[in-house]
Amino acid sequence: MTTVGVPAGWPATEDEARAVQDELRGRVLLGERGPEPGTGRVTGVDVAYDDELDLVAAAAVVLDAATLDVVAEATAVGRVSFPYVPGLLAFREIPTVRAALDRLPCLPGLVVCDGYGLAHPRRFGLASHLGVLTGLPVIGVAKNPFTFTYDEPGPRRGGSAPLLAGTEEVGRALRTRDGVKPVFVSVGHRVSLDNAVAHTLALTPRYRLPETTRRADALCRRALREAAQDATGGAQEATTRQAPTS
Repeated sequence: MTTVGVPAGWPATEDEARAVQDELRGRVLLGERGPEPGTGRVTGVDVAYDDELDLVAAAAVVLDAATLDVVAEATAVGRVSFPYVPGLLAFREIPTVRAALDRLPCLPGLVVCDGYGLAHPRRFGLASHLGVLTGLPVIGVAKNPFTFTYDEPGPRRGGSAPLLAGTEEVGRALRTRDGVKPVFVSVGHRVSLDNAVAHTLALTPRYRLPETTRRADALCRRALREAAQDATGGAQEATTRQAPTS
């Protein structure tokens, strides 16, 4: 098993991590619409942890945006690169996520994170951080609203409501299935919010969560199980934990 190392100079403290967020936040591009839904490729990324073995596995799954068929996939396994701190979770995940993206045999197109972009207390969640570092268009689709407020969107698929920090719209609560609780969409980098919502609907033809997230979640969990078995000589199963989204 080849384990992804922590990059040289990677933040080791909360103060260092917040300073990096402050430095990179100004590089987020908000004026681009981004690729059109249903065209090109779209890639889901996700991570899973084994806390006992200090392992994190990342997966990147490329889909054809028109058919949602899998085009390519890649995984990477690393050591957890930062302590658990709400609002700084990108620093735990990005080295391994980038390694998975780098192992893809094709360009990823739009990237969909299981997490946040601007819908983040410092307006710089994983989707924004990953977008700035890679230059790719990235959106975040999260399962919960983190610290923000919203009115309940309409009950039918496609209903949406602003996700608010005070009076500032930082994302949208979006109903992807009739009568099912919404997901929370935010801009990461080089995509407009309206387009991020349209992509999310295009990626949820049957289920609440985007197909990109569903496929990447399954793949990273499998990679983690295999890595844990390698690390322990096959003596135990991985105790997987889905990464919190922020």
